[in-house]
Amino acid sequence: MVEVHSIALDTTIKVNRFIGRVENKTGPTVIIFAGIHGNEPAGVFALKQVLEEIDLKKVNGSFYAIAGNLSALQKSVRFNEKDLNRIWSEQNLDEINSKSQLHHEEHEQYELYEIIKSLLELNQPPYYFIDLHTTSSETLPFITINDALINRKFAKHYPVPIVLGIEEHLSGPLLSYINGQGYVAVGFESGQHDKRTAISNAKAFIYLTLELTNSIKRSDFPIIEKCFDQLKRYARNLNQFFEIIHLYRLQNGDVFSMFPDFKSFQNIEKGTVLAKANGELIEAPHTARLFMPLYQNKGKEGFFIIRKIKPFFLRLSELLRKRKADGLLVILPGVSWQDKSNGTLRVNLKIARFFTKQFFHLLGFRSKFTDETHLKLNNRERVTKIEMYKDLPWYSK
Repeated sequence: MVEVHSIALDTTIKVNRFIGRVENKTGPTVIIFAGIHGNEPAGVFALKQVLEEIDLKKVNGSFYAIAGNLSALQKSVRFNEKDLNRIWSEQNLDEINSKSQLHHEEHEQYELYEIIKSLLELNQPPYYFIDLHTTSSETLPFITINDALINRKFAKHYPVPIVLGIEEHLSGPLLSYINGQGYVAVGFESGQHDKRTAISNAKAFIYLTLELTNSIKRSDFPIIEKCFDQLKRYARNLNQFFEIIHLYRLQNGDVFSMFPDFKSFQNIEKGTVLAKANGELIEAPHTARLFMPLYQNKGKEGFFIIRKIKPFFLRLSELLRKRKADGLLVILPGVSWQDKSNGTLRVNLKIARFFTKQFFHLLGFRSKFTDETHLKLNNRERVTKIEMYKDLPWYSK
């Protein structure tokens, strides 16, 4: 058990790895993480409050509230040695099993991995994984997802912006690993780290999630209507899909500082001076929206740039993916399946240069690793456990 402090509430609570749980033999399984980053306690407090408020007898299925980086939460730091939300890969998990001594985040990861495995074995589908976060800058509440149709269809029921493509720019997030196993996996950023609204928005999201997954009924919990209205209000009715088009990535040793008062989803013009890095001014490369500017000491992502996705392209990509049009790519010279079962293509860069990223995105591919001659493309649709979700009410709406 560790002590977790909220600056927003000026309150300290004690939590275990399981903040709380409800276990039933039938019904969905909802697993919600909070505090994967130790300087983001809002989700921990939100889960604690929801579990204290709800009538557990009215919960259908199983609901698990899990604290992420316990040692970092106790210290109120993002992480100790390594970012716990950047180390989730099959390779890292294999290495952990062979190590005799683990650093703080490896220990946390090992425990979380064992918990995830056991919960999948002990509970019934459908499975839903949620990760609660906050940001260092002021922001609207928003959702981040890996670009799989099951995630899109699930996320669109919330009245907040939805940002696609995070997996193309970050290596090793927890939800990317889980989505790679085929399950619905959604990240929610509820607000600025130390604001009360970050806690209340996270609570609203939890209630809406429990209703959407059929874990609770709206008739039993009248607060759900207020939760929807709250998120809609704080999101300023911006319930649209966006895509990341640029990341200013920090290198080891960089001295970086954002200029003050920038906010997530703020409209910016190309050429706007956003930050300073190693004494040089950094300008916006596009006229679009700023996303998650960095206002904390730890972190490798200085800022992102996002733009709205037109509904036509969302519909087109859904049509192409359902018809498995991605399989036609291997007809092209220089394109082959590296691992068809996992939806991984190997593409010669001489071929890839004739296609825009948007073309590959339509088919569900996101580029991950590049060497001097080839590009590796991953497609979440090939591993999605679609049979688990396709007949559920939220999927078809």
